[in-house]
Parts: sequence; C-alpha cells; structure tokens
Amino acid sequence: MNDELQHLRNLGKTSAQWLHAVGIHSASDLRRLGAVGAYQAVKSRGFRASKVLLYSIEAALLDMHWNDLPVERKQALDEQLDAKSPVQKKSK
Repeated sequence: MNDELQHLRNLGKTSAQWLHAVGIHSASDLRRLGAVGAYQAVKSRGFRASKVLLYSIEAALLDMHWNDLPVERKQALDEQLDAKSPVQKKSK
C-alpha cells in the first residue's frame, strides 16, 4: 500500500493510521485542516496521542524534523490548541 502520509517527514505507520481513522488521507487534507485541527480530530477519537504528534504534523507540513520546530512555534501551536479546546470546569 502506498500511503502518502507515511511519506511525509515525522509521520509513521501509527500516526498515519490515526489520521486515516479521522478522514485525513493526504498531505492536502492535512494542510486544509492544519496541525491543530488534525491533532484535535485524532484526540477526539480517543487515540492516546501526545503533543509530539501536534508538532510532528506541523513540521511535516514544513518538511522539517519535529524537534527542529522553533520553541516559539511550538508555543504558538499550544496556544492555538488551548484556544480551541473546550474549557474544563474547575471542581469545587
């Protein structure tokens, strides 16, 4: 099987399977949804993905290793994720 997602940097078999499970099958699908949207879709399906997946998707779209993403870009992704995530109520 020729899996376009597995040909992107940072995305292996498991990441590609998670992305396929949420309807992302190509690099253009990934670009359309963006790293934060794709990561949220994976997490909302109950997959136990860490934030490394978020950074890996972003870096894959930039054709670079995820660990080479600047700290500022990782922080911006975290902020976007926090802004889009449902607010959790504090328990009393």
